Amino acid sequence: MTLNSDPLFFLPLPPRCWNYRMSLPANQIKEPGKQFQPAKSLKEPSQESLPGNLLKEPSQESRILCPDPDIVVELNVGGQFYTTTMGTLMKHPGSKFSEILSRSAKHYKDAQGRFFIDRPGTYFGPLLDYLRTGQVPTEYIPEVYQEAKFYQIHPLVKLLEDKPQIFGEQVARMQFLMGVPNYRENLEVLLHLARAEAVAMRSSKVVVCVVRTEEDDAKCTEPLHILEAKKTPVVKFGPWKAGPVTEDFVYCLEKDIRAKGYTVASQRYHLSRDPYTCFWILVFTWW
Repeated sequence: MTLNSDPLFFLPLPPRCWNYRMSLPANQIKEPGKQFQPAKSLKEPSQESLPGNLLKEPSQESRILCPDPDIVVELNVGGQFYTTTMGTLMKHPGSKFSEILSRSAKHYKDAQGRFFIDRPGTYFGPLLDYLRTGQVPTEYIPEVYQEAKFYQIHPLVKLLEDKPQIFGEQVARMQFLMGVPNYRENLEVLLHLARAEAVAMRSSKVVVCVVRTEEDDAKCTEPLHILEAKKTPVVKFGPWKAGPVTEDFVYCLEKDIRAKGYTVASQRYHLSRDPYTCFWILVFTWW
């Protein structure tokens, strides 16, 4: 038997070969001009190749510039330079240094590449010594206390609150003043009156009525009417439910006024019908 010489005659291919390309998985079909790559060798797209809305949010740990505790860190705190280690700054978890040393804060650097912190540099030294040695500062206690609160170094904040300077101010005095109605508002009114009386004058005076109890308040009603008839402005404080006597309150008032930069002194203001000495004069000296 001889093969047919007809040029159109051909041997049929086995049926299993006809649809070989169509039977491959989609990820193994070879496209023209592309090199075949098995499915298992396909890599996940990198972060750089992902669209912005698909980028993964880095964890808190990955945002820290360098977790190595031995890395040297240079700081510029209010124009004063400090050198320490990452381990020292990160000694207390939850402090603000995690935010300061994060990658998102890289633009907060000075021209020499030091991390810049816009805070008073003088009081950063005692705070840094505490992080290094655990030694509680003995100088600039009120200022270091404010810095410890800013940097959220909670163990140091608690230690400083036991110091007499902070305990007396934050626990004793401030707790008392919080119980005096409208204390802050009346203080601002007092300062406004003092400035208004200071035009072309070396000093100015403001009358203050301080009543501790409801009974004292009632007894001072008539003297207040007398001062009102004389067009004498008076700023009234009290009454309060418990706490120091009026002399201690006047001391607190002077302390807060001086803290705002004013020079002030107090003296009693006696009226002929004022047997309860509820009235004081605050004398402001301007020059």
